[in-house]
Amino acid sequence: MSRNTGSTWKKSRRLGFSILETGEELTRRNYVPGQHGNARRAKLTNYGLQLQEKQRIRHTYQLSEKQFYNTYIKASKRPGPSGENLLVMLESRLDNLVYRMGFARTRRGARQLVNHGHILVNGKKVDIPSYQVKPGTVIEVRERDKNMSVVAEALEAATTRVAFVEVDAENKKGTYVRYPERNELFTAQPINELLVVEFYNR
Repeated sequence: MSRNTGSTWKKSRRLGFSILETGEELTRRNYVPGQHGNARRAKLTNYGLQLQEKQRIRHTYQLSEKQFYNTYIKASKRPGPSGENLLVMLESRLDNLVYRMGFARTRRGARQLVNHGHILVNGKKVDIPSYQVKPGTVIEVRERDKNMSVVAEALEAATTRVAFVEVDAENKKGTYVRYPERNELFTAQPINELLVVEFYNR
């Protein structure tokens, strides 16, 4: 199983984009990262812009290149715009919804909860982070794990939630109400998913 390792801050600075969606301002210096970073940034080509946008989305959802590409292929076979389908599929992943409901502070932490069997989907244990959740599904922390401090701290730290999930914080339970709309995603840091479609269709 592939794992995303390394500093999220370094990835964020390289992409000029907060992949943790914390809203923190990234200092976009006029030179590239690293010890030899006093060289001025080169202007990106069309390919470079497409690649950068793909990497921004891929790192935000903490996916390997193979996982991301496979998700795109499935999204492109669905009716409707491939880019929007891709974002909906990424948001419908079990690990992402555990994060959206506030049971973990980061998607990486949410993936760990799922992998370790702490999450139930409609009352049954599911330990596959990429599991595609359908609207109306109930997601909850397993009964014997509801007193985990990491979950309680994450719920306490969660100040805002997206409109397409409903959460019962006291019972550590939530419902995926509906598929998200495009205007609900990446509002603080706009992205252009059409560049990802162009990247894979080039």
